[in-house]
Amino acid sequence: MMTNLPYVASRVFGRPLLIARAKLEVILDVLGPRFAGGSLEVVNQKADPLPLTSITVERIAVISVIGTLVSRSGYLDAASGLQAYSDIAGAITAAMDDASVRGVILDIDSPGGEVGGLFDLVEQILAIRSASAKPLWAMANECALSAAYAIASAADRLYVTRTGEVGSIGVVAVHVDESGADAKAGLSWSFVFAGDQKVDGNAHEPLSQRARASIQADVDRLYSEFCALVAANRGMGSEAVRGTAAAIYRGALAVRTGLADRLGTLDLAIAEMAAELDRAAPGRMHVNPTPRRSLSMATNETEHTQNQPGEQQHAVAPEQAPTSAAPALPPLPAPETTTEVGIAEKLRVEFAEVATIVSQAARLGVTIDAADALKKGITPDALRRSVLDTLAARAEATTVIAAAPSTQATGDSPIVRRARERAAAARV
Repeated sequence: MMTNLPYVASRVFGRPLLIARAKLEVILDVLGPRFAGGSLEVVNQKADPLPLTSITVERIAVISVIGTLVSRSGYLDAASGLQAYSDIAGAITAAMDDASVRGVILDIDSPGGEVGGLFDLVEQILAIRSASAKPLWAMANECALSAAYAIASAADRLYVTRTGEVGSIGVVAVHVDESGADAKAGLSWSFVFAGDQKVDGNAHEPLSQRARASIQADVDRLYSEFCALVAANRGMGSEAVRGTAAAIYRGALAVRTGLADRLGTLDLAIAEMAAELDRAAPGRMHVNPTPRRSLSMATNETEHTQNQPGEQQHAVAPEQAPTSAAPALPPLPAPETTTEVGIAEKLRVEFAEVATIVSQAARLGVTIDAADALKKGITPDALRRSVLDTLAARAEATTVIAAAPSTQATGDSPIVRRARERAAAARV
């Protein structure tokens, strides 16, 4: 379909934006050459948009925050990859009010977007989180930048994937001078107005010094509010947030700088939330967030983010911080005690063993509710016995042996070994 170019441009030019530079450049590259043309082609998408919220088997609501964020939605948004702040707020409210939902995770992959409505949304999220006993976590999967990072910062806990990006804590405003294109098109604009600043910053005249100063003052004020918001939500100093210089931080470096809490995937975040909720006392669903900048739960060791000889850690492109004034990084947290590490390691091993049993059993047509097993405290050995008993009853042990995996390091799993034994006994 064809859509009106001025409508698209009005959402980009002449207003402050909380958006990553790379995404802004893509938008400008699309819009810029078309100012002399008139209209902008957009792919006609008739398919219904994907649902904003999905509920996992663990009864965790996963809310998608994807694409460029805007204050209000409209007919253009479904075809343009835009998502409205009001839709996000509505999805979070509905999930928190749903009695069947135990917790909420924001699955974020967004470069940011408009300023309008953003601060009100974050304030609303904080109010919802405070009023509910349910945990609210966020996941940078693969990016939570600018306005999207402001949303992520409002969560109890923030995960980032190994290649995920967070940050870009800055504000930008764009003015386009169309006077050259007007002249080529034979157009001459005249403004009749009252109020000295009424037409300041219009697109048909070069940007005046007064208009530039006014826009800069607005950007500076919004930047201060943005930094203060992130600092309060993340428990950081405002100057530390400013020190990031609107750079983008990837993976482990994001955790080290304090802009994220854990390194991991969405599946890991869901599993950890479900496990913590299962361990919580009856009638007490809220799970306190773990300390910021903690060890990655994806591994059992601290992330190797300290600089090695001849190696330099830095924020990733496209918004790298100046190498001459790299922001000072906050200190790493004190290491966990031996007891805490031992308990955490034991739980991780047990969860991993249960997940392996569930995966192997599923390939054999045996369904196991992992969340229910963990909640009831069923041990991995008990799960194995249950699977083997089911397989023996079905007389399918031979198929198990053919399909089950093994590795050179660990050999066949206990399920496979015992299936072989039962199959051999059956043939005698």
